[in-house]
Amino acid sequence: MMKHALLNDLNVQQKEAVLHINGPILVLAGAGSGKTKVITHRFAYLNTAHKVPNMSILAMTFTNKAAEEMRERVEHLTKKSSKGLWLGTFHSLSARILRKEIDHLGLRKDFCIYDNEDSGNIIRSILKEFKVHEALYKGILSKISSLKASLIDPEELLANEDSYGFDEKFARVYVRYKDELRKNNALDFDDLIMYCVKLFEKQPAVLKKYQNEFLHIMIDEFQDTNHSQYRLAKLFASKHKNICVVGDDDQSIYKFRGAEVKNIHTFKKDFSKAKVIRLEQNYRSTRNILNIAGSVIAQNPARMPKKLWTERGEGEKVYYCIASNELEEARYISRLIKELYLKGKYSCKDIAVLYRVNQQSRALEEALRENGQPYRIVGGISFYHRKEIKDIVSYLKVISNPDDSVSLKRIVNCPPRQIGVATITRVENESRKREESLYSTMKYIIKSNAYTASLKDKISSFIHVIDELIAHKDVVLPELIKLICKKTGYLKWIGEEKADNISELINFAEDKDLGSFIDISSLYSSLDEPHTNDAVSLMTLHNAKGLEFPVVFISGFEDGLVPHFHAINDPEELAEERRLFYVGVTRAQDMLVLTGAKKRRLYTSVQEQQPSRFLSEIPVGCYHCIEKRPRADAVSSSIVKMSPNFLKASPFATGARVRHPKWGIGVVRDSYGETDDVKVMVNFPSVGIKRLSLKFANLEKI
Repeated sequence: MMKHALLNDLNVQQKEAVLHINGPILVLAGAGSGKTKVITHRFAYLNTAHKVPNMSILAMTFTNKAAEEMRERVEHLTKKSSKGLWLGTFHSLSARILRKEIDHLGLRKDFCIYDNEDSGNIIRSILKEFKVHEALYKGILSKISSLKASLIDPEELLANEDSYGFDEKFARVYVRYKDELRKNNALDFDDLIMYCVKLFEKQPAVLKKYQNEFLHIMIDEFQDTNHSQYRLAKLFASKHKNICVVGDDDQSIYKFRGAEVKNIHTFKKDFSKAKVIRLEQNYRSTRNILNIAGSVIAQNPARMPKKLWTERGEGEKVYYCIASNELEEARYISRLIKELYLKGKYSCKDIAVLYRVNQQSRALEEALRENGQPYRIVGGISFYHRKEIKDIVSYLKVISNPDDSVSLKRIVNCPPRQIGVATITRVENESRKREESLYSTMKYIIKSNAYTASLKDKISSFIHVIDELIAHKDVVLPELIKLICKKTGYLKWIGEEKADNISELINFAEDKDLGSFIDISSLYSSLDEPHTNDAVSLMTLHNAKGLEFPVVFISGFEDGLVPHFHAINDPEELAEERRLFYVGVTRAQDMLVLTGAKKRRLYTSVQEQQPSRFLSEIPVGCYHCIEKRPRADAVSSSIVKMSPNFLKASPFATGARVRHPKWGIGVVRDSYGETDDVKVMVNFPSVGIKRLSLKFANLEKI
């Protein structure tokens, strides 16, 4: 009975993927084809129809948001709690294993996890010590990340100088960076995967334990795996070979992060008996949208062909608008959003504006603000990266692991304790000599007779607070956070508005232990945060991956942006830009608008822009072209400045309910015009949107 219930709402190909239980399987899932549905139904089918214990299924994906969605669906399908399941991101599941097993590699289980900001602070400190220009640190951090994704640690780099384009200064920084992490008992994001692979390759007994535990492996977004992630997946699956990978080579857009689209092709070689199933029915977009996506991506060589189709119908033609410059482009987008909103079919949260580079958002934000349209930037600062939140989490990290020198350095003067830069530098120098953490060095200074009473007093008061908090580390987490605020006076220091965020943090901490909460805060990103407000979403094309919206704008559809100028003369990079455009297009459900400008200010200079070369790859019948020139009858700035104050005081402001003598009750969707001739847009359920002049309409406010 349960078997049939699970298979009922699957199409033929989805059902085939769910029913293939034994042996490797590659599911090529086109955009919007229901890949998450396949993974979650497969999980439930294994558990309920084949009685595979749910703890014996390992399911890995890339974002916390995707993992949470999978958890919710699995709970719904199996009617069981998802608590404790091995279902999560590559990084979170690797961290979970290392929490149990990392002592086999000579590290302590209470290690802390450093995010990019923490790692950057260490690199900056090393560069300062080595007298290397700090402007280079971002490039160095990226290069270290790339090496770790390829499982190349400092020892291997030094042993194979010729193979990796050896740079002595960089090698010294990399060696020192690893030493600093070890001294702080810390791992960065890339270490979580690399150390897990090392653990399994150096400790066969530990690998065997997890191979026996995980009878089935499932991986979502397989096209985004890098070398280390694929190696980890192979290690898990090498015994039973019951591995299901779901992905789409047409949506591989993270080469700059180390993702290797070739892993899909390599999988077929490594698991030669793998069954290949294509999911080609798209449930998201209209036929016109899919035709544009398909015609462009078909130009890419060496792809695994898929022909997406839909039962949703032809839909609206795609719009392609050419504006004179980026300001006019942004105003056009804002005006069209306003029209769509006023027609009552779409709310603001149904609309996304995508762009290639962050610089493009400035003109868009300005245009939306001018029209009073709410928006949010997706991929901005996440909750856990706000200063006040990171400060409190840093206290928690030091309480859990006092050797975490990066977190300790962050909080030593939060709130201010008159421990200045000179004092910190002196402690750091002593720390390097002693090869100890800052905490251990401060303890030494307090007890030593070699230092002044003034220095010892400053450090002593801080260490006393930390030791007192460490003594209470076992109290329930919300109380521990409150204790931090009380002992340090932190809330008084940051003020009421930011204190509200600390209250929210305390709520998040309910029913969580110290260690797991620290891991959650370290592995959380802004992309994982829910979209609850009615606001237009602005984001880069890369950040749009995994999302969908009824209406999508892709701005900057010009050579140099889409595709990006760095890719134009490199066939591989150009292929990735096509995939990026394909991802953007397939986010749209009902309506897609491509916009471009003839001139655009980029990187401090105004440049003449040509339409994107991808336009020539789109069938002419798929889109409708519009050219927008600056409006000669544009409303003067004096009226724009005057109207909002008048309209705010008006009884007929946006959202007001009104009665018309002929059309009955309606809702005001917009108000505009001069004070002596205000016009309103009213949505009447009986007749739709009407534009009325308040002087003549005889509207009654109700």
